Parts: sequence; structure tokens; C-alpha cells
Amino acid sequence: MNRRNFIKTAALTSCASFFASPLMAKTQDKNAILGFKAIDINTKDTFVVPEGYEAKPLISWADPLFSKAREYDESKNIDEKAIENADFVMGDNNDGMFMFELENNRALIAVNNEYINPEIMFNHKGKNINLNDVKYMQNSCGVSIFEVKRLENGFYELVKDSKYNRRITAQTPISISGPAKGDEKLKTKADKKGKLVYGTINNCASGKTPWGTYLTCEENFNDFFDASAEFSQDASQKRYGIKKGAGEYGWSLDERFDVSKNPNEPNRFGWVVEIDPYDPNSMPIKRTALGRFKHENAEVVLDKSSHVVVYMGDDEKHEFIYKFVSKNKYDGKARNLLDEGTLYVAKFNGKVGDNKGSGEWIELVHGKNGLDSKNGFNSQADVVINARLAASIVGATPMDRPEWVAADPNSDFVYVTLTNNDKREELNAPNPRKNNIYGHILRFVNDSSHINTKFSWDIFLLAGNEPFSETGASKNINKDNIFNSPDGLKFDKYSRLWIQTDGKYSNKGAYANMGNNQMFCADPLSGELRRFLSGPIACEITGVIISDDCKTMLVGVQHPGEKGANSTFPYGKTPRSTIMQIRKLDGGILGS
Repeated sequence: MNRRNFIKTAALTSCASFFASPLMAKTQDKNAILGFKAIDINTKDTFVVPEGYEAKPLISWADPLFSKAREYDESKNIDEKAIENADFVMGDNNDGMFMFELENNRALIAVNNEYINPEIMFNHKGKNINLNDVKYMQNSCGVSIFEVKRLENGFYELVKDSKYNRRITAQTPISISGPAKGDEKLKTKADKKGKLVYGTINNCASGKTPWGTYLTCEENFNDFFDASAEFSQDASQKRYGIKKGAGEYGWSLDERFDVSKNPNEPNRFGWVVEIDPYDPNSMPIKRTALGRFKHENAEVVLDKSSHVVVYMGDDEKHEFIYKFVSKNKYDGKARNLLDEGTLYVAKFNGKVGDNKGSGEWIELVHGKNGLDSKNGFNSQADVVINARLAASIVGATPMDRPEWVAADPNSDFVYVTLTNNDKREELNAPNPRKNNIYGHILRFVNDSSHINTKFSWDIFLLAGNEPFSETGASKNINKDNIFNSPDGLKFDKYSRLWIQTDGKYSNKGAYANMGNNQMFCADPLSGELRRFLSGPIACEITGVIISDDCKTMLVGVQHPGEKGANSTFPYGKTPRSTIMQIRKLDGGILGS
């Protein structure tokens, strides 16, 4: 079903008018939505862009943000100085990011540093972790904020020693707000009031508020917790993956991350954290009203009613899609709008195989829909702390790993990537394939406004091999654009949809002819998509910033060379996660 017919079926006058908008007409006449020659698949240790484009690094893991910081140490000598130095350099594994404008061709970039790769970070390749290593890793995670200056050619350069430059790490004090503030489940030995957390971890993707703050989203936080002794795992810990032997990085050497000693500490992670990039002295805030789960990103939309709406995906197999609607309206001033409001979870209706249907947003509110003491929920704090359990009780639809959510700036459509789910056995309408190793992209539109609780949906594409194969890929997939595992998602102001991948890069078997992870550009109207770029060996392509004039793009290359793969990107030595910048040689609009 094409988008025009979908809109007609849904009787969405406001969306239908989008197709006749001057903005889209201008884009299609003068700057074709897909005006570039698609690149071939890439299996080499390089970063490939189309003919007529160029790309170069902006900043890499461990590049100094301050003159006093040391350059990256190829000897990987992790001592006290290295631990301290990590607090003044770019963090590892850059992911979601946003730009915040300043005057005089300057801007701030806030970027997540999701996690670390011990096999790359240490000479011992993660096989002999000690407490110094843990401290070094903790200072390499979190968020990096730094100033950049735009040059005449459109590229950016780092402004060292800017008053705005700072790191937010796994040791940074962060306040707690919203319904879970001060709850018993958030109290620990070190924080008997349950109001102050040290650190933010596994910061995946992000969001940007209308009042100019950055939202960083905590995803697979359970990977950082372990236990030195057996403990009695409750239903919540089981649902969030908190168990003995789960930790991947040896952080339980720091007692705070030892669940057998601090069972409440995991409850203090899995939140959306708000940061003011313009005030380097401000304390970040964990906004608990938005729920606790494995957040991918937080797509913020200012509804026509002036309510703030935040769309979120929970990145795990069989988990859910959420939205938050603020209680109060945005009046142009910065306010604590994310502390009060209603958290919803999506329930999809329809028949398997139709690839379309209706849906509803169900309230996750204490006292409603079975969220009461009989089911273990004694307060709204219980609901948000255990949002996953609450969503299951109210009948939300289990999805194939909901990741990035992106709202079209020129219509009311919202898109979400469902990356993959090789555990899918029971089909449902929005997840129509068993053993969904390739993933798909779904889109929905709320009736009349973003705050409405009814919506219509369809599937924009089913990734995988060609349509005539057993995978059942959608018709907009062909031999020139096959791929797997859509992940990052971003619209530019002309409604080009940029799609990033984080999938299998073996280029063999079920993944033959897909190459390294990559980024596509799609026309939401026609469904056509073309491969725009491809990254180096074993990387994920994640995080994107598009300048206001759509002439410069920043794209994240995460974990090149992971798991011992043969990469030396980008400098021919230790592989390092890097933000790349791209421009068109003629200075034109990207993608045109």
C-alpha cells in the first residue's frame, strides 16, 4: 500500500495536504529526493560515499577536548594518569548525537559514548580486567559535549578548550526527578534518599527538546552489572536481565555494580537523562516519568496542541514501543515538562500478512488497566521502574526489537525500525515474519494529532534478500539495495529518510551481497531507497547530524574492528570509533 493510499484510507486530511506542499514540490523539482548514484556494497576497511561527495574524520575516540589532555596512547598503558586523561577526551563508541547552534558559525555537539570494547581498549583484550581498567572504562562511557566551528567548505573542526567542552561519565553526579524520585527501590547504601545517581551508562541514541536540551537514553545497562555471590532474582531483575554472570565488562570489581551487594543499583539505570549542553556546570537529570527500559532514542515532537510528545523504543526482542505526553503545554520557556505527563505503550491491531492496521496507545498509569496492588504496582513509581512488566499486563504488542523512532517534519507520520528478531515464532500483524533476521521498518500516524490514543499503521519496508526469495522482502528491495537490520533513523527537513544499519556483515550465506554496515536514503513517498554510504570492517553505522542547510552531515562509525576483526580505521593503527563528516563537492544539498 503506497503512502498516498494509506493516508486516504486513514482519512488524514492534514497528512494528505503534505503531498501538495510547496516544500515537497520544491524539493522534487530542484533537489531530487534521490539525486545521487548509489554506491556498491563495500567489504573493505574504508568509508565509502557516492561520486561527487567527500568524507573525512571530525573526531575519534580518545581525541583531546582540551589542550591539557594527552593524545591517544597506542601503547594502551592504563594507569592513574590514563584514567584521569579519559575524562578530558572524546569517549568511546559514539552513537546518537545532536547539534546545538551558537553564533558565528559555531555549534555544540552532544554525542553518546555507548560502551567499550575491551578487546580493542586493552593489551590483555579484556581477559584480565582489574579495578584500574574498570575506572578507565567508566570514564570512557557516557556523553561527550564539545564545540565545533564551521569552515568555509562546510566541514567542521573541534574547538579545543571551549568553555562548553565536558564529559559526563559513569561517575558524574546525576539527579533523579519524576515519580520514582526518592522511591525505596532507588535507595542504596550510598544514596539513602534515592535522589542522586552516579553516572549514566550504555547511552545509545538520543533526543532534542524544543527548549534546547539533550536527551541521552540508557539502553543495555544490565551488561554492566554482575554479582560476586548468588542472590534471589525477582521478577523485575529477570525481565531486565539482571543476574549473576550477566556482566560483560568486569565492573562488579566496583562494588556499586555488584548486585549481590547493591540490589537496587540497577533500578537507577535504564532511564532518559536530560542534559543542558549550554551550561557546563548544570547537573544532568534522570527523567523517570518516561519509564525504565532499554531505551534506544527519544524522538521529541511538539504537537499542535503545544504538548510535548516523546516516542521511544525498547531495544530487545519481544519488547514494546512507548510514547510520553506531557501534562502541561510548552510555552516557549524551559520547564520541567518531562516530569509530569502520561506514559503510553502501543497495542497494534490487524491481520498477519496485511502489513497494515490500526492501533491504540494504552495508559501506563497506576490504578488503571490492572496496574494496581493486586499485580504488584503500589504507586506510579512502581509502574515507571518496571515499565516492561506494566506494559505486558496492559496487553502491549511484543515487537521485533524496536530501535530508533523518527517523525517526518512535513507530515504526521512516525517511523520506527524493528531491527531483527531471530526468536520470533508467534507472528502478529506488525511483525509478520518468523525468525526475522533481517528486520523491517514500520510507520504509524495518530488520528488528528500526536496526543491522540488511536493510530493507523503500515509497514514501509521488509528488509532482506530480494522480493522473490523466501525472506519475503518488500517490493522496494532489489538486488542493488538489499540489507539487514535497520537501526538508526533520521529525517532531514526535505523529508529524506536516512536509514542506518547495525547487522551481520559476513557477506556470506543469508547475508550475501550485503557488505559492511551502511546507510541508505529513502523517499517516503515512493518507497525507493539507495545505498548512500558504507563503513569499515565490523563497524556499526549509527548517529547522524544534518546541518540546517542540509549541506553537511555527521555520521557515526562505531566499534570498527570489534571482536578482533581486521580493521585499523581511521588512522591505520588501533581501530577507533569516529564521527565522520560528509559534504557534496559542489556544495549542494546532501542526497540531491
